[in-house]
Amino acid sequence: MFYPVSETSIIFSVLWCFETAFSFLSSLSNVQCCMCLLGFSVRALNRVLKEEIINKPLLTLKLAIPSGIYTLQNNLLYVALSNLDAATYQVTYQLKILTTALFSVSMLGKILGIYQWLSLVILMTGIALVQWPAEVTSSTKQEDLTASSQLMGLLAVLVACFSSGFAGVYFEKILKESKQSVWIRNIQLGLFGLIFGLGGVFAYDGERVQENGLFQGYNHVTWTVVALQALGGLVIAAVIKYADNILKGFATSISIILSTLISYFLLEDFDPTSVFILGAMLVIAATFLYGYESTPAVNPSKV
Repeated sequence: MFYPVSETSIIFSVLWCFETAFSFLSSLSNVQCCMCLLGFSVRALNRVLKEEIINKPLLTLKLAIPSGIYTLQNNLLYVALSNLDAATYQVTYQLKILTTALFSVSMLGKILGIYQWLSLVILMTGIALVQWPAEVTSSTKQEDLTASSQLMGLLAVLVACFSSGFAGVYFEKILKESKQSVWIRNIQLGLFGLIFGLGGVFAYDGERVQENGLFQGYNHVTWTVVALQALGGLVIAAVIKYADNILKGFATSISIILSTLISYFLLEDFDPTSVFILGAMLVIAATFLYGYESTPAVNPSKV
């Protein structure tokens, strides 16, 4: 799946490479992985792609919607980060958990109980605390953020939250209403990701790419991250197909905690704070609460 690079591009942008090129290469790797997983011969693969992509243009164009939204969301998050401090960004962006639930209810008819809604609020709070920046933003940085720029950043991150929820649930709806393989749908989505990604490369980094090449600063670490991003997208696609976007949000939240624990025990480059521990406890509690089903009270008259 050409999964929203927007959700991880902030981390990868620290690499010495063009983020737009990274997005393009992630889409390309994802399409290649899907083709390998299909396990067809070249002739059979060409026949399937022709039947499902070329001969069904309307269905293929439907997948341009989430792919285009993901690209828009990617740009919105950069606008938000440029106009908000890290703490405000982390807290407000977790609203995507609730927007995903709202779209799941409205678009898929999913029914959520009171305990599940409560667990989502707790999860949103917990993951915001887990990702709370350890260093306080400097006063100089705070002065540079005017009221108008902060409003622009806040609007950008709110639109990104709603676009994230809509695109994810829209793709889930297509996957679950289709009898075709999830890998074919990934290829269709990835092809549009290639188009949007390549357009982003020339629109934002065209001059630098011409001067220094598309793979400036790429090393074995960068290529490893590209491969992991593509493979991770395939796993997420399967989760959305056979579970749903809400459970994917829980899995993502737990993965953040596991990543930080690995950093602490293996890399020794992370010191958990009391805020992080509190957030981790809330995430774990929310996970158990989401699966809790209240037992109806027994009517004494029927005993």
